[in-house]
Parts: sequence; structure tokens; C-alpha cells
Amino acid sequence: MDDKVLKAQQWVNGHYGNVQGYQRCPEDGHTGWLVMYSLITALQHELGITTLTTEFGPTTMAKVQALGTISRGWSANKNIVTILQHALWCKGYSGSDADGDFDGTTEDSVKEIRGHMGISPDGDVPAKVFKAIMNMDAYVVPVNSGGTDKVREIQQWLNGKFWTKANFDIGPADGHYSRDVQKSLMKAIQYQLSDTIPENEVNGEFGQRTRAGLQAHTLQWDAQGIWVELFSAACVFNEPIGEFRTSKRDRFDSKLAEFVAEFQKFSELVPVTAIGDYATWCQLLVSTGDPDRPVKGCDTRFEITESRAAWLKANGFEIVGRYIYDPPDSTLDKEIKPGELQRIFNAGLRVFPIYQDNARRIEDFSFANGRAHAVNAHKLAIGYGFDRGTTIYFAVDYDATQDQIDSAIVPYFQGVAAGLAANGKHYVHGVYGSRNVCTGVTKNTYARYSFVSGMSTGFSGNLGFPMPANWSFNQVKELNNIGDGFDLDRDAVRSGGDPGAGAVNTPANPADGFIDYLGWVYRIADRWRGEHPGDRNPSQLVMEYLRSFKYNNDRFDILIGAPDHDWLNYAAGYRDERGPLYILGSFRDPVTGHEISVDHLMASINGHYVTPPSTDGSNGGDVGGWAGDLMTFYVDWRKEKDHYPDGGTYCAEKLARIGVESRFGFGDLLEDTDAWHLAAVVRGGRNIVDAVTDYYLGTDCAHRFTNFVNQRFSGKEDVAAFMAHEILVSSTNPMVMAGRFGLIRVDGSDVEMPNELDRDVLKTLEDGFAKTLFARAKAEG
Repeated sequence: MDDKVLKAQQWVNGHYGNVQGYQRCPEDGHTGWLVMYSLITALQHELGITTLTTEFGPTTMAKVQALGTISRGWSANKNIVTILQHALWCKGYSGSDADGDFDGTTEDSVKEIRGHMGISPDGDVPAKVFKAIMNMDAYVVPVNSGGTDKVREIQQWLNGKFWTKANFDIGPADGHYSRDVQKSLMKAIQYQLSDTIPENEVNGEFGQRTRAGLQAHTLQWDAQGIWVELFSAACVFNEPIGEFRTSKRDRFDSKLAEFVAEFQKFSELVPVTAIGDYATWCQLLVSTGDPDRPVKGCDTRFEITESRAAWLKANGFEIVGRYIYDPPDSTLDKEIKPGELQRIFNAGLRVFPIYQDNARRIEDFSFANGRAHAVNAHKLAIGYGFDRGTTIYFAVDYDATQDQIDSAIVPYFQGVAAGLAANGKHYVHGVYGSRNVCTGVTKNTYARYSFVSGMSTGFSGNLGFPMPANWSFNQVKELNNIGDGFDLDRDAVRSGGDPGAGAVNTPANPADGFIDYLGWVYRIADRWRGEHPGDRNPSQLVMEYLRSFKYNNDRFDILIGAPDHDWLNYAAGYRDERGPLYILGSFRDPVTGHEISVDHLMASINGHYVTPPSTDGSNGGDVGGWAGDLMTFYVDWRKEKDHYPDGGTYCAEKLARIGVESRFGFGDLLEDTDAWHLAAVVRGGRNIVDAVTDYYLGTDCAHRFTNFVNQRFSGKEDVAAFMAHEILVSSTNPMVMAGRFGLIRVDGSDVEMPNELDRDVLKTLEDGFAKTLFARAKAEG
């Protein structure tokens, strides 16, 4: 509780509580919108406005402007000064004694907040500054909020350069890209297009005149000036792209070009030009990007007949989204019809399934509904013959706010995950919705892919939010009355994203190909072992061969044991009727739909197999798996400490996040947990082929995270955090110390060792690691 905030609440309620239309606030000493609403309605009363609202709108603005500039010594209305002083207190600035005298202390506070806004730090309070003081925008980066100084500097630059312009409001300077910041940037661009957009018509909307103006402002390498500043600011708002970041600058240099190229690849902009062309401007600024760019996907509620399939193929489409369910009260008749899927496949097209049961208001979303919808979706998908591992997109077809995402949408998708888990995780859940919906659902329920409702450019969830890292489809434009009279939405398609289905009723498990391949390698190793007796069984030889391309050097020899080089030399030259022996790159996990890296999986199995787990703490086997990944993750955190001073925030944003580039990504965690289980089975006497077959064709991999945290960390989050500390700092196990030296001291030569960090700072990472693991386990149901 803040005594000054409490005083403000008591004063404003006491003075205006009986005024008709006044918005009373709680008297609890906590700042927030409620007290600001009270102060706004009090100000309106003092200005002579009779119909009070909680908005500092055009009428309030005009009335404040009529007062002239309020500054030190202004005394025309002491209550207005008192309202200003209380508002300053509620924003964390000294408002003097809030006695109605605009004195030197009040003036100093105004100078401070103006400086934080990014505008000239004088003591005057014109109407726009008054409005900016009377809201909950922050003008500093809140501690551990995830905001960055880099974004704040852009916010301050926008405020400082444009705040005196017509239609420009002073925006936040809190280090966060948001809807208001997006609108400020768009207005700043429109001010530069004054030949076609007069200043008083600037509105921050991405309309035809703005599009036309940007088509005339392609930025080549070495371009300079404000257009480069605006373009690079937009790039910052859309970072990171994998590991790539950038900064605001006034020259289009090689570093900016490098980021732009990665952004274009991520956004499926073809060709990749590495310049600020029209398509890139659009993609940076609006959720559709350029709606007329070539795309390969679409979705529709209309049945795909033979003629429509031919039209789609002839017009460059490769995949179509279709609905597997239509609610009983619907008049749209949008579900897949008998024979339709085969017509799609016969035309050389693929399909991705969508499940929508109303989904247009918050009341449609709850855990119970999510679970019931998932059970129904499973039943319907089985009926259509969709193969195991297919992603089903569950829809959020309205502009859900952040509060609604947290309170209803995320619980709904937790129910979806539970419903699919209850049916053996035969299918994987994806999410359809705004950028913010997709990102929030993926972060909290681990949706495999996102299908973004990019056409809804006015959705708050599409303004001020970058594309989800796991986007696979993005709606960009609606086409009506095409072909023989049907409609569709054009969808941008992500390369390497959801492939959809090219057939149904295929009996194969996604892991079948890997299991067959593994059997081939095992048979070769078994024959070689028979001809070359030694102390390593064929399963271990298989591990050594499959890890050898990437995990075969002195460091890994120390951590997980040196391989048999005679065997590796033999394998490198082996050929039979299947062709030359080779190392498979990856295979598709049948439960999550993610690609599992074979070399990392086998290296981790090898580590746990050679060095079994110890009841006395961590050891070299751990370093060959999860602990080694934690060490490299620590290095990356310290390299990004300016962006992520709090380790818990870094874990929430980077650790095992779907679609997020990280050296401890989601695939790494899959491989680490699977390796733990498979090594134990092989140590128990099963060969590697049988162990892998039982695991990926059975049910154990559907509960991999639960089994892992229970077996390695005794099912206790505090034990996981303790072992993380042991790995990073306290273990004296020689293999752990060797891993710490190699993976942190050598690879991270420019970062401090964990024992050199403040204990409380390091603990944020250790606790974040444990929290993330157990959240994964909980999500398995």
C-alpha cells in the first residue's frame, strides 16, 4: 500500500463522491486504472463537463487546451492542480503535497516525467502531457517486466519527434511493443507521406494511401535518414527472429540487411531480398502482410468438389484447411463431406483439419468445453481417417483480450490437451486465432502449430504483437465468388511447418521409418561385433555411430565415452542392397508431431547408458543429456542478460518453447527425456531397437515428461531446482566439473561462471528451469 495513493483516493472520493456520474475508486492505497478513472471524472467536473466518462477524450482535451499551458504558479483552479498532483503520485512521481499549489516540487516532477516520456524536460503541462499523466502508461521499464531499453529508446524517439503533431498522443515508454506503440509508429510513417496524407488525416491505420506511399519507399543498402529509422524501428518491434536481433539506426547497413533477410525467410517472403521492399514493410506493420503476395494455402467452409480441387491446383494452391465439425445449430454446412478428402488428394492437394464449435465469445471457452471438444474432435478425425500425429486446429474466432486469454482461452486449450491425452494423444492440438491468442496458447499449452487470423487486422490481438514463433498458416485475404461460385481465405504457408495430410487411413506410425532404419543399423553393428569381439554390445555401437557426426570429439569423449573408432571406420564404408550406411537426421515424434534429432537423442542415450544415474547426485550421464543443455542455456542467458536480467523470465520465454530458437529447445527436452527412459531400458537388457519400438509405438512417450520428473527429480520441483544448482555450481563430480568447464568456461568465455553470480540471481534460472519442467509434466494430463 502507498500512503500517497491512499491520500489521492480519499481526497478524490471525498470531494466528488456526490457528483452525478463520478466514478468512485476503492480506498486501498493501490494505484491503477480505477483511481485514474476517478481523477479523470473529477477533472471533467472541474472543466464544466456534465456528462462524465472515464475517457480523456476529445471534449476533455479541448477543455484542457482552453486553459492554456499549466505551469509553475498557475492558480486559476487549485482543484485541477491537485488532480494533476495526485495523478503524478499515482504514477510514481512526487506531486508535492497535493495542495493545489503548482510549486517547485511539482515542476520538478513534471520535468522528470516529461524526460522519461522522451519529450523536452521542461515544467509545462500542456493538454497532451496532462492526458499522458492521467493514464497507466509507464515511462520507465518496470523491473522484471521483459521490457527492453532498446524498445524504450524508440518509444521515446517517437514521442519526442512527433508529440506536437496533430492526432499524435504521447505513448508509453516502458520498453514493450504494444498496440499503442504500433499505432504511433504507423502515424510517424504517415507524417512522412504528407504529399498524400495531410497531417490532420493521419490515423495510424494501414490504408490504401499508406500502402501506396510505402511502395514508393523501398530502402536499399546504404540508404540513410528517417525512413531507415522508421523501418529499423519496425524491425526491432518484430525481433527476435531465431537468434537474430537488430537495433534502430539511420543507415541501412549490413547488420540490418542480415536481420531483414532472416525476417523475410521467417515470414515466407519470396524472394529474399534483404532490402526494405514493399512486401517487407507490409509484413512488419500489419498482420496480413502484403495480402496480394503469392501464397500456397487456403481455407474454406465450402465443399471441395472435383472442379474446385482442379481450380485450386491450377491457381497455385497446395494445401487447404477444412472443417471436421459443424455445430448442430449452424447453417453453414461446412464440415468435410463423404469422398471429399479423396478428391482433394487426387488433385495433388493436401489438407489440414480445423475444429470450431461456435468459438466466437468468451462464454464458449472453458476447460470442460475444451476437453469435450477434443474428445469429439478425436472421434471425428478417426472417422475421417486422419493419421496419428495430425495437427487439429481448434479455433478462437473473436478478438480475445489478454485477460480473456488468461482466464478462459488458456484453460480451454488445457482442456483440449487433456481430452486428446485421454484418447492416447493420437492427435496434436494447434490453435487458430489472433497473434496474441496463438502465442499465449502455445506458451501455456504447447500447441504444435499456430494458424493466425491475420485478416482480422483490427483485432487488438494482431496489433503490437509479432508473429508467433510456431506459425504455420496465416490468413491474408478473402476471395469471394471464385471458380464455380465458392469463397476461400488465402493463407500464407510456412516452409517446414505443418505439412498437413496427403492421405488418410495410413497404418504407419510416424516413427516406423526410424524404427526400420534403426533395425538396419543394429543388424550391421551386430554382425560387426560378432566378427570383432569386444566389450561393447551392438546397442552401444549403434549409439556411437548415430552420434558420431556431431558428438564425436575430445569433449564428448570425456563426458560420454570415446566411441569405437574401428567400428566407426567400418560403418563409414559400409554398403549393402539398401545402399551406403548413413546417419538419419530426424524422425517425427508420434505424440507431439515434433522432429526428434537422432544424433542428439543417441548422444544422450549413450551418456546415460555409460554413466547410469546416481542416487548421490548428478553425474556425467546427466551432462550428456539435460544437464549439458542446461549449461549451454545458462551461457545463452548470460549473453542476453541485458534483455533478460531475470532467469525465470528467460526460462519462460526460451526454455523448451515450441518454435523458439534455443540451445535448450523443445526438441532438446524431448530428446533428453526420451534418452533417460531408453537408456534405462537398454541397461535392463533390451536391445536399442526393441526399446525404441516399445517406447514410440506404445504409450510411454505420451507421459515422457511426467515419468522423467518423477524418476530423476522424485516428482518434486524443489529437487529439480536443487539439482540445477548442483549442475551449475556445487557438484564436485569430475564429469560434471569437466562439463562445466567445457560448456560454460570454454564455450561461454565472455560470461561469468555460475558461482560468480549473486545467489539470488542464479536462483531465478534454477527455479525457472524446474517450473518449466513441471509445467510440461502437468500439461500431459
